[in-house]
Amino acid sequence: MEEKETVKNNYSIILSYNNLKELFVLPVNPPDIQISNSGGGKTFEVSGLGEINVIQSPKLAEVSFKSIFPKQSYSFVSSKELYDPTYYVNSILKWMNTKHPIRLVFVGETFDLNLAVSIEKFEWQEIAGSADIEYSISFKKFAFYGARQVIIKSNKSTSKTKARPTDKKPPKTYKLVAGDTLIKVARLQLGNEKRWREIQKLNGITEGQLRKLPIGMLLRLPG
Repeated sequence: MEEKETVKNNYSIILSYNNLKELFVLPVNPPDIQISNSGGGKTFEVSGLGEINVIQSPKLAEVSFKSIFPKQSYSFVSSKELYDPTYYVNSILKWMNTKHPIRLVFVGETFDLNLAVSIEKFEWQEIAGSADIEYSISFKKFAFYGARQVIIKSNKSTSKTKARPTDKKPPKTYKLVAGDTLIKVARLQLGNEKRWREIQKLNGITEGQLRKLPIGMLLRLPG
């Protein structure tokens, strides 16, 4: 469900960028400000239950209003400092191009707002004959976020190469032929060449004997 609030009180609005290094007070307060809050719920059709509503996290608040940047100091100008209309327009356009959030500060009679926001839409035009600039602008609340470092722990038990599944029943013994190595025997007879150390240990073969295994040697094979 979406709720909209209209503000029509004496107030001031400040827009700032880069931690208040650039800022200005709106010279003419807009007649009203639209503040939109949405719950973000979703509805689904469930068999046997009908339509259900799933409550989710609220959507980001949106703020919008319309006003003018005056060329001269009219009686309804509310800010103490008045810049040329192009200054306000160029500042907003520059902030939009940085793709960084700005800060919207609203000081009112009944409540205040201090929000980091993105400028979602900005439309403006010069009013003929006055050089005043009429504009409309909308903002969306900005949620600061950052990438979290993910530490991947090495797990030897899961990093090992798994043997290819086989339904072959391994023989109990094997007689060596020309060109045989324990790795080759483990791969062909046991289905996993990584088991050659088991054959070496079972048959008491030394590291020196591995270099030249005797043809015809009868090896016992692990189960």
